[in-house]
Amino acid sequence: MEHLEIERKFLVKSDEFKQKATSQTRIVQGFLNTDSDRTVRVRISGDKGFLTVKGASNESGTTRFEWETEITAAEATNLIDLCEAGILEKIRFEVPFGNHLYEVDEFLSENKGLILAEVELNHEDERFEKPEWLGEEVTGQIQYYNSQLSKKPFREW
Repeated sequence: MEHLEIERKFLVKSDEFKQKATSQTRIVQGFLNTDSDRTVRVRISGDKGFLTVKGASNESGTTRFEWETEITAAEATNLIDLCEAGILEKIRFEVPFGNHLYEVDEFLSENKGLILAEVELNHEDERFEKPEWLGEEVTGQIQYYNSQLSKKPFREW
């Protein structure tokens, strides 16, 4: 499935979001390619596998092309073995707030201590409610991209 992904990304300043989460899923992901013009990601989310290609972000960092297809978990596991160094592990919490769904990633291993929230929008200037646990906006700040966290983990900052 392909579409333009429009999202904003924020630091999370408390774990209050966990009380409002409707689901949580363990995610393991790696990158076959981390070029900023075309990242290729392999992800195991729960018991499902996904292959995702993302294009370059626009100037504000909010919008980019995304293509994703589901693959088997076994295929994803085999592809992760081919990925560049720096496999990411995280727990994703889905947290509804207002008319939007926040995806909150609590990173593990080399990125432990980093918690990021993303909200997907229908258009770049769409208004959305911000929960009290949402911190500083980091949309477009490259060091927070998963592809970059796989190369330079949070604990090395």
